Amino acid sequence: MLGKEFKASRRTLFRNFAIFFAILGPGLITGSVDNDAGGITTYSVAGAVYGYKLIWTLIPAFIVLIVIQEMNARMGIVTGKGLADLIRENSGLKVTFFIFVGLLIADIGNSTTEFAGVAGSMEVLGISKYISVPIAGVAVWLLVVKGNYKIAERVFIVFSLALFMYIISALMGKPNWSEIGQSIIYPKVEMNTGYLAIVIGVIGTTIAPWMQFYMQSSVIEKGLKKENYRFVMLDILIGCLATVVVAFFIIVACASTMHQQGIIINEAKDAALALKPLAGNLASVVFALGLFIASIFSATILPLATAFYVCEAFGFEAGIDKKWKEAPEFFILYTGILIISMIIILIPDAPLIKITIVTQVLNGMLLPVVLISMMRVVNKKKVMGEYTNKFVNNAVGWSAVIVLIVLTVLFFGMSIFG
Repeated sequence: MLGKEFKASRRTLFRNFAIFFAILGPGLITGSVDNDAGGITTYSVAGAVYGYKLIWTLIPAFIVLIVIQEMNARMGIVTGKGLADLIRENSGLKVTFFIFVGLLIADIGNSTTEFAGVAGSMEVLGISKYISVPIAGVAVWLLVVKGNYKIAERVFIVFSLALFMYIISALMGKPNWSEIGQSIIYPKVEMNTGYLAIVIGVIGTTIAPWMQFYMQSSVIEKGLKKENYRFVMLDILIGCLATVVVAFFIIVACASTMHQQGIIINEAKDAALALKPLAGNLASVVFALGLFIASIFSATILPLATAFYVCEAFGFEAGIDKKWKEAPEFFILYTGILIISMIIILIPDAPLIKITIVTQVLNGMLLPVVLISMMRVVNKKKVMGEYTNKFVNNAVGWSAVIVLIVLTVLFFGMSIFG
């Protein structure tokens, strides 16, 4: 009798593992893509300037990320519709138009930043941007336009796992684990604009408007149902943990080396170059490769997410598994964003810092608007039925919205008044 029960439980366990690995993807990919070129730059600067002092910010960032992604997944599973569709249906076409025009402009800037990461990482390895950027752009385009969702998702998962190479860079810097533990348990907050700006950056880089649309679209593209919910939540949890773990080791890598030597950096490429004399050539190369993988990963996902939600918002067909003639608007928009981003990067002396600042301002303006739209939809009985937010979901969700609005106002205040 016990033998039969053991075999039955083992079969159940294997079946659950099989279901989970079949579902694995949306949460892990969306979480990992947080660590793009902009995110790596933010974490690198945080570690180089403030050492281990800002590691504590990853904890609230982790909580907010889980709450928001869970809502995205739940809305996608219950309604079978993308977030853009739901916003249009519940907020009207006029509001939708202004939100998505702003998002499109911001995401062209974000995509440009990703190709800047490709160019910078390859320059560390001695390859000109005039070679690396076009090759990367063509490879990304072929993956999406000529591939299908299953192939693309497998490539994205490999990219997600490859980001853990930052652990190697961090360990080679010989971090002070006692000091790291103290900074988490007893965080020291400094009341100055520089410290506050980096705190806003670390928390803000974990959440971007376009990510919410990609998460919900990928749940739908994968065909996930209500019975898959617990496995989807595990996928989201793993993705959020991956995000925070990678961010943690990037901060540690730069804090253990550059901060100790008083070296100031302005971008992620500088961090890779600075690691060479401090932690060895391998640490520098690994950091540069991590930046390259993160940048090309995000250069694929970000324009893809943008094409998804713009087409959804205005009623056009969208999806990687569609043929070009079935969804021409989707593929034309995706291709256009890639081409514009690459052209900007290849312009000699392009004002990349200004592009990044303007993009961050637009993201800061649009993120609270997107989250408020989400919260309104997820609380509507006629849309979500019995799957509307519970009290705890709303408490955490609205708190996240309020905090993000406050951070956005502070960001503008610091931008205007220095």
